[in-house]
Amino acid sequence: MKHSVPLQAVSADPAGGEPSAAELDAIDAEMPLIVAEVELLDAQITVLDRPMSELDARRIRRARRRVLAARRALANQRGTGLSGVGA
Repeated sequence: MKHSVPLQAVSADPAGGEPSAAELDAIDAEMPLIVAEVELLDAQITVLDRPMSELDARRIRRARRRVLAARRALANQRGTGLSGVGA
């Protein structure tokens, strides 16, 4: 069986495959959202194999609120540099 793989352009990467400073800054800006999503996932995984208690339900609600707050904060940060219609 022959597999066809698309050819990718090979270019010299001066950083040696490491993320640039701008990429690291973008990751840093998104870190609160990443942490909140991991906490939500952890809370959801906890109740997969057992009935959900009231404490579990509260933990999931809090984690969902943290995710939404982190998304809102990130969107507001990105929105401050925009101009024009809808900004």
